[in-house]
Amino acid sequence: MKQLAGKAALVTGGSRGIGAAIAKRLAQEGADVAITYLQSVEKANDVVMQIKAAGGKGMAIAADNADMTAVARAVDQCAQEFGRLDILVNNAGIFPFGPVEQVTLDELERTLAVHTKATFVATQAAVQHMADGGRVINIGSSLAERVPYAGVALYSMSKSALIGFTKGLARDLGPRGITANVVHPGSTDTDMNPANGEAAADELPFIALGRYAMPEDVAAMVAHLAGPGGRNITGTSIAVDGGVTA
Repeated sequence: MKQLAGKAALVTGGSRGIGAAIAKRLAQEGADVAITYLQSVEKANDVVMQIKAAGGKGMAIAADNADMTAVARAVDQCAQEFGRLDILVNNAGIFPFGPVEQVTLDELERTLAVHTKATFVATQAAVQHMADGGRVINIGSSLAERVPYAGVALYSMSKSALIGFTKGLARDLGPRGITANVVHPGSTDTDMNPANGEAAADELPFIALGRYAMPEDVAAMVAHLAGPGGRNITGTSIAVDGGVTA
């Protein structure tokens, strides 16, 4: 039997990149999977088709992670459609870049909304549907713990907030057997940061393994935490960064 058979999951920002890889891997492990997306309905529908091809139910929900009402509604819609919710993966993200003195108030507010407020709101809504033994997995960044170059102060601040939130969740939810963890990807080959892109030459020297990760590398860790092997892992941060934070 597949390790996530009978489980239901929601992956925010699951139409592309790391989020899409996570959604597809959870489906391959037997879960029904819903994803949220912001713009590309075509990409979202393609991921849903692959989820269904793996044998599970799939659903795409249009929701902007900066809209707290939409975020909470997506969680409720997922739980209603599948009849349960066992796994929440807070993955949706943006990448603001630039000197701190040039960050606008709008950029600050949107970044904190997408990365921190939405994670809190989605989790708050999800745990009301979760049975004991559920999983909350937050997707952080290697830049939350180490900042090797300039221009990412806002991004790093917003991702580092997930560490403290996750530790608090582990304490709050531990009595119910619900685990909470942060997975910190490093440079990963996606359309936002391709391995052959302009930024690669600057990022590769910081990676101990000397190569970008694939989205599937991050998805494999999420699948482990979501499955039986993750039942005693909570309140911690796990790097999938090729040694950037070594």
